Amino acid sequence: MAEFRLPPNSRITKGKHFSAVSSAKNVRRFMVYRHDPGSGENPRMDTYEVDVDSCGPMVLDVLIKIKNEIDTTLTFRRSCREGICGSCAMNIDGRNTLACTAPADGIKGDVKIYPLPHMPVVKDLVPDLTNFYAQYASIKPWLQTRTPAPPDQERLQSKEDQERIDEPAACILCACCSTSCPSYWWNSDRFLGPATLLAAYRWLVDSRDEATGERLDDLEDPFRLYRCHTIMNCTNTCPKGLNPAKAIAETKKMLAERRH
Repeated sequence: MAEFRLPPNSRITKGKHFSAVSSAKNVRRFMVYRHDPGSGENPRMDTYEVDVDSCGPMVLDVLIKIKNEIDTTLTFRRSCREGICGSCAMNIDGRNTLACTAPADGIKGDVKIYPLPHMPVVKDLVPDLTNFYAQYASIKPWLQTRTPAPPDQERLQSKEDQERIDEPAACILCACCSTSCPSYWWNSDRFLGPATLLAAYRWLVDSRDEATGERLDDLEDPFRLYRCHTIMNCTNTCPKGLNPAKAIAETKKMLAERRH
């Protein structure tokens, strides 16, 4: 379960209640975090009664229905609706996940929806990911080589070498893992976090990359890598079923082996 952090000197107040139409037969309550930092008002939880028979099965479908038919002021990110882009990552029923792949009927009772924990809020369910993306860029997530490319062909690798990068390359940068990590909550200015470290590992084990030494040098730091305490929240919450904790452990192992 992920803890949601309030903005400084504020508290969540009870917000508006939007009732369903009287003819609705299958009504569920969705309690949604609302906050506009520029308004000067405290965050609040608005409650929406939704006829779930009249919309799609996923939490994102419900949010879209709320925005289209009940409250046009509700703000959230979304794009692909296929669990690929990572845009609709949020905290649903205490778990960081993708709204587009989270079925509403899999949640008992009222559905509570917050933005990703411990991140500045732009508005409502939209977190500010500026620092998150800057950290990702800092590990130089592209192929670095020194030798000339083979003439008239790609840089080839074996099937086994390709399989080593398949899982870490599947990360969609939704930030669910990093924002579920207590070490990242308290040290996000220096600790790179699970998502960025998973991306770093993807290039460390790429047989075509020729900057392994430099990449390891950049990670060997008390905070950038070693602030990970193997809490495992990152792996438990990943909506793509990836294992950032294992990637971090393998990176630490590579550094230890290099020293001896």
